[in-house]
Amino acid sequence: MFTFSPSGNISGFFPLAAFILFLAPVHAENVAGASADRLFQQHCAACHNPGRLGAMGPALLPENLKRLRKAKAAKVIADGRVATQMPAFGDKLNKLQITQLVDYIYTPLDKVPVWGLEEINKSHVIHFDLRALPDRPRFDADPQNLFVVVELGDHHATILDGDRLVPLHRFKTRFALHGGPKYSPDGRFVYFASRDGWISKFDMYNFKTVAEIRAGINTRNLAVSSDGRYVLVGNYLPHSLVMLDARDLKPIKYFHVTGRNGKSSRVSAVYNAPPRNSFIVALKDVTEVWEISYLDNPEPVYNGYVHDYRYDEAMADRGPFPVRRIVLDDYLDDFFFDQPYEHLIGAARNGKNGQVINLIVGRKIAEIPLKGLPHLGSGISWTYKGIPVFATPNLKTGMVSVIDMKNWKVIKQIKTLGPGFFMRSHDNTNYAWVDVFFGPDRDAVHVIDKNTLEIVKTLRPAPGKTAAHVEFDRYGKYALLSIWDMDGALIIYDAKALKEIKRLPMKKPSGKYNVYNKTHYLSGTSH
Repeated sequence: MFTFSPSGNISGFFPLAAFILFLAPVHAENVAGASADRLFQQHCAACHNPGRLGAMGPALLPENLKRLRKAKAAKVIADGRVATQMPAFGDKLNKLQITQLVDYIYTPLDKVPVWGLEEINKSHVIHFDLRALPDRPRFDADPQNLFVVVELGDHHATILDGDRLVPLHRFKTRFALHGGPKYSPDGRFVYFASRDGWISKFDMYNFKTVAEIRAGINTRNLAVSSDGRYVLVGNYLPHSLVMLDARDLKPIKYFHVTGRNGKSSRVSAVYNAPPRNSFIVALKDVTEVWEISYLDNPEPVYNGYVHDYRYDEAMADRGPFPVRRIVLDDYLDDFFFDQPYEHLIGAARNGKNGQVINLIVGRKIAEIPLKGLPHLGSGISWTYKGIPVFATPNLKTGMVSVIDMKNWKVIKQIKTLGPGFFMRSHDNTNYAWVDVFFGPDRDAVHVIDKNTLEIVKTLRPAPGKTAAHVEFDRYGKYALLSIWDMDGALIIYDAKALKEIKRLPMKKPSGKYNVYNKTHYLSGTSH
């Protein structure tokens, strides 16, 4: 065989394949690429899709990673990422392997995936004709006090009776639901979005999935209009919004999401704003917020950058579902609305402050000093000493920020055992519950007195296991808490006595969504 001396001279013999590899570096590059693909399929494909198109984790394509430098991507692979389910691989992969993976995910696909109206329409499925199904509940329970409990562990959902606290039905969902299900105004139907773009319509009266469609390759979430006619879906990939007919999920309009400057953008989230009869859209890659009216004959809208607020004939979006652009000075990833839906409070990308946008005039009116990247999508509001306040946990810092919604000043920072993800309350309780989702105390949940802004109790219902996402029943009598574990549980507390009264075993239950609370947009829950 050939051998190599330190001087680089060849002596002896070595395999022909290795000799060809030595003489032809391009083959070495192919081998390296193949090695990176094997690493990806072994460690990443289960969450990010074998073709990198996204599933539970986001799509890993150059166009989705523009704001993430390669060095940061390498750190994420090695150390994991806060506020996501991305684990650390530093103990499994060496530096060379991590570098190979980074180069691989920043390499464009040979063919850019297309998912437009043609592909969306081809995916459309009607499972049951609604005309053949009874239009009344098939069960003996209050349809307004039902919960949908999402079990991420085995991709199922459970329908729970909120009065008797017993499961009524359990069914399989699409893989990796995301963004929280949304109800029709009457609560009969619930709409699910999976990370890989599947939108499902489920009939709560008959316990049947009646229609489905794939609206994107990597989907963030959906919103349902207040009149129950439309479902708007926001996508990471492609950069699009898709308006669906809520009756059968057929697409009505496809929006290419492009900023005023011509730059394409991912969609961070979509929300319904009931008093405004519009959807509000958060954009990931352009400094704009969109408002899309779903009225049949909407009033003319202006673009947010016209500072005298006159109607700009040339720039306004015409036709059905007009887009009103509100131009900002920083990117916003998530929102919280005040109860009248006159203001939205967004977390600025700089992670240091929040931006308050007045939706009536269409511009930022205040900044809030919020360190620790607040998760405003889980903020809640109530009246404290006669003034409206909102409170939000922080994703990087162990504290809850309480904000005066008249002057937008911080009233108090409530110190917690670690960064939290979800905060919830109800109009009929004096308490707000917040988890400690990240860090060594992830098994703890704080109960805060809304009148004193003090932590009155810390619960550890399952030591060593993540406890998260409290939600209340219709009347605020019970507080339901999830243990995020494959051998997890739904724990039900007496919301006044703060005592556990029941525990239902479940497979990594995450969110639970009460029909009445969600359809009435109560201040103690997410919208």
